[in-house]
Amino acid sequence: MTLATTITIIAIAFIISALLALPLIPMLRRLKFGQSIREEGPQAHQKKAGTPTMGGIIFIISIVVSAIAFGWMNGLLTTQTVVLLLVLAGFGLIGFLDDFIKVVLKRNLGLTSLQKLIGQIVIAVISYLLLRLGPFETTVGLPFTSFEIDLGPFYVLFLIFWLVGFSNAVNLTDGLDGLVAGTSSIAFAAFGVLGLVYGQEDLSLVAFSVTGALLGFLLFNANPAKIFMGDTGSLALGGVLAMLSVLMKQELLLLLVGIVFVIETLSVILQVISFKTTGKRIFKMSPIHHHFELSGWSEWKVVIVFWTAALAAALIAVLPEVI
Repeated sequence: MTLATTITIIAIAFIISALLALPLIPMLRRLKFGQSIREEGPQAHQKKAGTPTMGGIIFIISIVVSAIAFGWMNGLLTTQTVVLLLVLAGFGLIGFLDDFIKVVLKRNLGLTSLQKLIGQIVIAVISYLLLRLGPFETTVGLPFTSFEIDLGPFYVLFLIFWLVGFSNAVNLTDGLDGLVAGTSSIAFAAFGVLGLVYGQEDLSLVAFSVTGALLGFLLFNANPAKIFMGDTGSLALGGVLAMLSVLMKQELLLLLVGIVFVIETLSVILQVISFKTTGKRIFKMSPIHHHFELSGWSEWKVVIVFWTAALAAALIAVLPEVI
């Protein structure tokens, strides 16, 4: 894949997202598909109530169209690209149902945690079975070393944990304007570059399609956001990001590339453990981006700092493979 092709993929996905957003945002406003803001969240967020949500539809469509079109033209439509798009659409559907129930049917809880978990597990297992139709390594390696462990038949359990874990991690991170769109675009760009280094152009195709689509969406999602991605977008992004790491056999490297998602999730886990065992909170509010907000940081400052951390982690992960 040439540099020109890479730029073209990103540009086309960017344009599709931007063009889709223009009519969709006012349509969602007319339909009153607005986000409800939790009362226990930062009070500054209450002004965001009514902002259109379910915007993940925009970049999911852009990714699918871009990946299929360029994949067909360049002979890169493989089992792996199909699996990635399956995870994207499947996890996106779970998020869409959750958003639809909350926003349209006015049931605040949406899908139950168990319902979402069952859906995520089903998609993960289907993906695993599709991959097992051909040669598929069940090893998990330690980044920057030759050390690896073969999980054998237990790899499916790891796959389920990985996809469910990261889809929920990205979902937890989606609390500030542009935070997930920015950090995710960086993470996918990093895996896109790694795919080129490893000769896995079919995976790079999808990764760069996601990067471009998210940057186009970010035009309308940056502060002050005109639209939110909702669970439709965040669950889809987390699932496909985890699957990318699996297909590149760089599963554990995702802990570095997706460091922001990992820290956000750990902040929630630590907060719950601390409160249940000691009755005290470690952070003013979790996930940790809210802690910084309540500590006096502007929303934009939190987002920029987290974007910078994501970029630094991506460079640390990618540069050793490129140099």
